[in-house]
Amino acid sequence: MTTTPRKPRSGKRGPTVADVARCAGVSPMTVSRVINSEPNVMPATREKVEAAIVALGYVPNPAARSLAGGQQCRIALLHANPSAAYLSEFLMGSLAQASKLDVQLIVEDCDLLADPAELVRRLIDHRVDAVLLPPPLCDDEVLLKALHLAGLPIAQIATGRPAEFAYAVTIDDEAAAHAMTGRLIGLGHRRIGFVAGATNQTASALRFAGYARALSEAGLTPDDRLVREGDFTYRSGLVAAEALLALPEPPTAIFASNDDMAAAAVAVAHRHRLEVPRDLSVCGFDNSAMATTIWPEITTIDQPVAEMARRATALLAEAVRGRAGPPAFVARHIQLAFKMLPRASDACAPPCAQNHGLGT
Repeated sequence: MTTTPRKPRSGKRGPTVADVARCAGVSPMTVSRVINSEPNVMPATREKVEAAIVALGYVPNPAARSLAGGQQCRIALLHANPSAAYLSEFLMGSLAQASKLDVQLIVEDCDLLADPAELVRRLIDHRVDAVLLPPPLCDDEVLLKALHLAGLPIAQIATGRPAEFAYAVTIDDEAAAHAMTGRLIGLGHRRIGFVAGATNQTASALRFAGYARALSEAGLTPDDRLVREGDFTYRSGLVAAEALLALPEPPTAIFASNDDMAAAAVAVAHRHRLEVPRDLSVCGFDNSAMATTIWPEITTIDQPVAEMARRATALLAEAVRGRAGPPAFVARHIQLAFKMLPRASDACAPPCAQNHGLGT
């Protein structure tokens, strides 16, 4: 039986790879392989795809075919991070690498994401080849599964739980928080407040674990009152710091899980007429622009966000262009080094505070 090609009506969007995939009952990646005459497609599958192409009247764009052959690829950067400083660093890294590798970067705000399946369909319709997921989306298991089932290579950045089917670029958050807490203990602090990160990010739990381990190794008894929940926003840091400094016996140091919340703690200290670091030491995490745009500049952990974004973008470009891509996709987890950056916001604890353990 022969089929009559259906031509798209004037002014209407023509059929896409996603339309062909649905008609043939295969993945968009399989359609792409057929269009580009790749050998790793079963004959029966190839016939189904070719029949769907004829039935729908799909005409591959010659330029798009050239790009699919290795000249360029399209990577979507999905973001929902409340920290503008973190997102700025991430964009700088990913855009620089995209330009270097002739990759088209598509940036989409997913703050109001309600249906991961709908998002994936939209990405496929826009012929996206791979997806970058910075926190917190890197830990969204429903979204990860939907992207994986669609055959899209994924790179998780700064996750504490790399998926077996995805690339991941991280640092050792637990070790970094352990090092920062150890620094404060070495300065004589015994009551160290901790502002935790958002509960929907796996890195938050790792940073708290590092803080708790450092206290335990120093023989200090943890005090739950010294731990306050934040969500990586400046406002949540204000609330947490106010609660910590309102305690009958407030901390002599506050370690916040990111620089936005650390900056908020500095602001609250000034409001209480406390001098940082003479009366209160404050430390952060990330080494975002916020850490060096306030006074005093914040002692922090350098998480190389821009470099993490560059590495992830390069991994995805490599996967899409076939050197490590589906169906022979092999997950890779890259862990970059962090650095301690001492600045002006921490100092030795007041003498009267150095002889007291936590909770005493």
